[in-house]
Amino acid sequence: MAMHTIKYEEQVRCTVAPERLFKAFVLDGDNLLPKVSPNTFKSIELLKGDGKPGSIKLITFDQGNSYGTSRYVVDELDEKKMVFKYIMVSGDGLMGLEKMTTMVKIEAGSDSESIVKSSNEYYLIDGHKITEENIKESKDKLKGLFMAVESYLHAHPEEYC
Repeated sequence: MAMHTIKYEEQVRCTVAPERLFKAFVLDGDNLLPKVSPNTFKSIELLKGDGKPGSIKLITFDQGNSYGTSRYVVDELDEKKMVFKYIMVSGDGLMGLEKMTTMVKIEAGSDSESIVKSSNEYYLIDGHKITEENIKESKDKLKGLFMAVESYLHAHPEEYC
């Protein structure tokens, strides 16, 4: 089965300190993301491991979402460098893909801001395509997710400190 890859990168600025954003979005994302984005995530559960590299997680999407479930493997988790990388390996989110990798790196910006850098690679099964519209939709969803986390953190300044 032949395949080719498509890679895109995105950058989002958040008005939350990087360490706090990393704690919320990555380290406690299994709990926080379904809370701040219930129209996207029904649940995120750990199936195997301790959350560190090699762990397997199951995302169950909200019923209104076009996806049902997806499984991913944690590939890298570096709390010091604030890097998180995972590989989606099965589920409805892969439509036409063998796998998809996502790497999120959170860096310090100016005035206690965070710069979130996301890199995504789609490994397409031969004959399947990803359109510019699909990529734009993915970027918009990512921005929306970070905005939801940012809003939550501003509304709950005592959390994730």
